[in-house]
Amino acid sequence: MEKIITTLQGRKKSVTRLTKNSKLIKAVIKAIKEKKGENIVSLDLRKIDEAVADFFIICEAQSRTQVNAIADFIEETVQKECDEKPYHIERSDLWTLVDYVNLVVHIFQKEHRKFYDLESLWADAEREEHNEQ
Repeated sequence: MEKIITTLQGRKKSVTRLTKNSKLIKAVIKAIKEKKGENIVSLDLRKIDEAVADFFIICEAQSRTQVNAIADFIEETVQKECDEKPYHIERSDLWTLVDYVNLVVHIFQKEHRKFYDLESLWADAEREEHNEQ
């Protein structure tokens, strides 16, 4: 986890701010749903001064294989639909992080999501669920 935090803190946020309806956010959520990611939540961090991004998208998967499939499909979908590549991808045994600078995607296996509980750490953020099909 320290490596992930260090990576996020070491980069600069882009001048371009995202909105809830940005093409990038929609593409990421679409990709997660297509690979059957579960409990998809976005956190709007724009009003939090210490935030490392404008938005987090958090989801969970049933296995390590599914975590990797979701991360790979996010990268493919965003490249195709938004012509953007991730700034950084951090893969670990616990979760995978896909960093688009102002949008950071966290893909957890269920038990690890509960353990790290990012939603509580960023409880000041506006939270939106994206679980409808």
